[in-house]
Amino acid sequence: MVKPPVHSRKPAPDLWRGKRVLVTGHTGFKGAWLCLLLSQLGAKVTGFALPYEPGPAAYDLLGIAAHLHQNQFGDLRDAQAVATAVRSAEPDIVLHLAAQAVVGRSYRDPAGTFATNVAGTISLLEACRGTPGLSAAVVVTSDKVYRNDGTGRAFRETDPLGGSDPYSASKAACEIAVASYVSSFASTLPPIATARAGNVVGGGDFGEDRLIPDLFRAERAGQPLAIRQPDATRPFQHVLDVLSGYLLLAEDLIQKPSETPRAVNFGPDAREMSVQDVLDTVARVRGRAVNWQHADPQAIYAEAPRLAIDASLARHTLGWEPRLKEDAIFLETAEWYEAWLKGEELRGLSERAIERAISS
Repeated sequence: MVKPPVHSRKPAPDLWRGKRVLVTGHTGFKGAWLCLLLSQLGAKVTGFALPYEPGPAAYDLLGIAAHLHQNQFGDLRDAQAVATAVRSAEPDIVLHLAAQAVVGRSYRDPAGTFATNVAGTISLLEACRGTPGLSAAVVVTSDKVYRNDGTGRAFRETDPLGGSDPYSASKAACEIAVASYVSSFASTLPPIATARAGNVVGGGDFGEDRLIPDLFRAERAGQPLAIRQPDATRPFQHVLDVLSGYLLLAEDLIQKPSETPRAVNFGPDAREMSVQDVLDTVARVRGRAVNWQHADPQAIYAEAPRLAIDASLARHTLGWEPRLKEDAIFLETAEWYEAWLKGEELRGLSERAIERAISS
């Protein structure tokens, strides 16, 4: 397994131990891993999210309910429910991950996507205003917030926001809303920053229209994997690397708010990978070919063929570095899914992965 650079910074257990942390979206893939990570750091975690959708879910397979101080189910679009969750949690820190995050679904339900991602975030910001003891908030958006000019150049935090599909546009609008609240209501809000992460992979992702979950679902069903754009490139990275970045951003908002950037990219330090690159890498680390075919053209929706982000700001200001590189990302991910396919216990496996991530 690839060792991290010696200067790579890790979350500080002393800062998180005993902290009351509100995590929205805790029933999702990243949210579940974040709750497990925070639990191992000694935080008291309150989760707020919709119940997870039917079928396998990281929330269930990682045993997240047992790690929560409070477990609240509600809809981000319900402003009263959000306000109640914030009051009940009495958070020191808010990590906002809840979202409608599926591009394909955003085409089917654009209004619901904007309501969740924009109005829901505004409801959370309103609930946070004047909350006693709240010292930092991180709002997670997306690498897709940028106006994609199709050149494949790596976007930086100062590039124009945009988004042609409803999901991307809703996340860009979320960025604008957060910046507006920070500018307009700084006296009643804690230091807030947005986090723009590239494509996140890891065990426990069962989302629709996502490459790695689709691969293992197809394998489980004995069917070829349907690929929409094998040449499309994305900034793939491991979930625990990204979550560590979110925590470092929150730490700096608390410890040195005037010096901490208010929008930060998190992406791989290696080249972006095409979908074909990923399939070849998975085949190499597993020792067998991936059975795939081109998707039905009628099932293909508009997606940017190339997407890259520049994460040098996170490296220079937060001391953040991805721990896992290309082969190690997909080896660790494949091992998790193979354990799932075999019906093996996954919580211990996942806790050991977290221990490696925060101690190595």
